[in-house]
Amino acid sequence: MDAKPTRVLVTGASGYLGGFLCRALLDEGLLVRAFVRRTSELSSLPISTSHSLELAYGDVTDLPSLLAACHDCDVIFHSAALVEPWLPSPSQFLSVNVGGLKNVLQAFKDSNTLKKLIYTSSFFALGPTNGYVGDEKQIHAGKVFCTEYEKSKVIADKLALEAAQDGIPIILLYPGVIYGPGKLTAGNILAHIMIERFSGRLPGYIGYGNDKESFCHVEDVAKGHIAAMYKGRLGERYLLTGENASLKDVFDISALITNTRKPLFHIPLWLIEIYGWISVFFARLTGKLPLISYPTVRVLRHQWAYSWNKAKEELDYNPRTLNEGLAEVLPWLRSVGLIKY
Repeated sequence: MDAKPTRVLVTGASGYLGGFLCRALLDEGLLVRAFVRRTSELSSLPISTSHSLELAYGDVTDLPSLLAACHDCDVIFHSAALVEPWLPSPSQFLSVNVGGLKNVLQAFKDSNTLKKLIYTSSFFALGPTNGYVGDEKQIHAGKVFCTEYEKSKVIADKLALEAAQDGIPIILLYPGVIYGPGKLTAGNILAHIMIERFSGRLPGYIGYGNDKESFCHVEDVAKGHIAAMYKGRLGERYLLTGENASLKDVFDISALITNTRKPLFHIPLWLIEIYGWISVFFARLTGKLPLISYPTVRVLRHQWAYSWNKAKEELDYNPRTLNEGLAEVLPWLRSVGLIKY
């Protein structure tokens, strides 16, 4: 950017990544306007300690509230998204993840102060990478989807790319599997898995290590967003991913860090899928979303490995290793009483 922005708007500010992003932006000395719903849980935001943070209430599905929140802002970080592997009403994914982006693009066009849009997409928008490591050139085939979330992010990705072609000053970011300390939302699935692992409710490996995911620490992803604001090229895509590893690798690294025994057996994915179907059945009865659902297993039947070389070269993105990240997360989980080892 020609000049350092003064006030930025963050959608999804109460979410897992959004909270860390707001804190990182405040550390940059910026005025941050956090766009949140009236019902949002705001514990991840430093409301009482930072005079540079202000709240704007609304919803990305409500254009008037979004337009009002954009007033006097230089940059908008659109990180709001509905992140769940399964929901009883799948139309919600399209409403929030696609409709929300449409509203953000419209609000940007109608604003007379916004100069740049940083859009948080997802590795799911690029599609699986079975047998190879993908990069920003990959385009999702758009025919088969593991989850409704994946489908919505693919549709939204096309909208964002079209907006770039139409001249909207947008930068597209694609985090991997985000993990770290903080809120235990669906976006922090690795922390949930660790809790299940160390509670004894998940006694074996998930599958046989054929899966591959790109794990990235939430603080690194937040810093990557800020670097994109300053250094990113308009209309470009950047993968903010990290170490490519399987859940078996995660379990083995966790055992070494905690000096505990590795799992003694593997739980086949077909068995976990049956459990996922049962969990969804009970979720429909109770209204409580399941940790493991059958779409989750569909994801684990693929590989999602990506390179972050472009972000390294252009944004100085340098994510920590999975070992370094887990060495922070596991003691944190223990310190807040969520696991024992």
